[in-house]
Amino acid sequence: MSPKLDEAPTKNIVLLGMGHTNADIAHRWQEDPIPGCRLTCISKFPTATYSGMLPGTLGQQFRDDEMRIDLASLADRAGADFILADTSGLDLNAGQIHFHDHPSIPFDLLSIGVGSMPAGWAEYSDSPLMVPIKPMQTFLQRLDARLQTASRSASGPMRVAIVGGGVASVEIACCLQARAGKSDNNRPLAIEIFTSSEHVADGMTTRSIDRIERLLERRGITVHRSRRVVEVGETDLATDDGQRHAADCVIWATGAAAPPVLQQLGLQTDDRGFIATAATLQSLTDPRIFAVGDAGTIVASPSPKAGVYAVRQCPVLWDNLNASIAGQPLDEFDPQSDFLKILNTGDGKALLEFGRWTAHSRWCWWLKTWIDRRFVQKFQRPD
Repeated sequence: MSPKLDEAPTKNIVLLGMGHTNADIAHRWQEDPIPGCRLTCISKFPTATYSGMLPGTLGQQFRDDEMRIDLASLADRAGADFILADTSGLDLNAGQIHFHDHPSIPFDLLSIGVGSMPAGWAEYSDSPLMVPIKPMQTFLQRLDARLQTASRSASGPMRVAIVGGGVASVEIACCLQARAGKSDNNRPLAIEIFTSSEHVADGMTTRSIDRIERLLERRGITVHRSRRVVEVGETDLATDDGQRHAADCVIWATGAAAPPVLQQLGLQTDDRGFIATAATLQSLTDPRIFAVGDAGTIVASPSPKAGVYAVRQCPVLWDNLNASIAGQPLDEFDPQSDFLKILNTGDGKALLEFGRWTAHSRWCWWLKTWIDRRFVQKFQRPD
């Protein structure tokens, strides 16, 4: 029997944004709905995109549908309501969520998991070259549209600039190059990475970084180190050393910044605009509200904005929603200091780092594929 048809619900639990953590709540609800509660899932997009498979999909290693979660189907299997709408704010006194394009709804507990945007993208959003990596749901379509436009209006190599030197930028560079190698288009592709850091893939070990940088060099992918992009025009970009670099497309893949919607909610934020929370993942403004994944920052012990932390928060959020309804003490999230990192190099191999150990091999790719498919498929079909 559907959870909707059990006893009449008396509490409204709402998931705002369907990132990794909130999607897990809907998945768990299928088999174990919280008694006396109704679940509502809200998203601006009809699908959620699994970030771990986005570069591989760009490189044509996966079909587009393999990395996507159909949110209406996920909600239906949970017996939940699904609202496709754009949030405009909260009324904390009334316990309501407001929308630009949907009637307001009440909440008793609210989990906010709206993700992040790449830092600095809005300043150059008027440039026709700009393709921010987020929202990920539309990244591949926006990138294809830009590349198609550029291919009609220019000759010579297709020049793609990737701004940001993190792991995501490296994966995009490698997988975009791999895709170009499978294309019938004979126009050569020139890829450049611009990073304000001294190296790409900050946060990885020196040994891993050395291997990544040698790999990029062998593939002819240029890295501009210690260079901050200060302008994006109609045909080029400028860096803080006064140099201008021709570009047909600029993929903006910098570190995480708070999405604009968080400023509309009236909740305390950290100095970067993310929702400030306690270790229980509860907002410091209102204990009825949780903020998970990139959207929240545990003020006492902030973690990097990485998908692995969103996944690790899943059981803590689930237990704390149950505890909040039952009036019991809540658990605290204790983020791990290190975790397995696997970087897709686009060639049927992956670079794996665990602790001080690094490997670049086909078996690392097989392991990554197994982990990624296993994770996303649980949201794509009934158990």
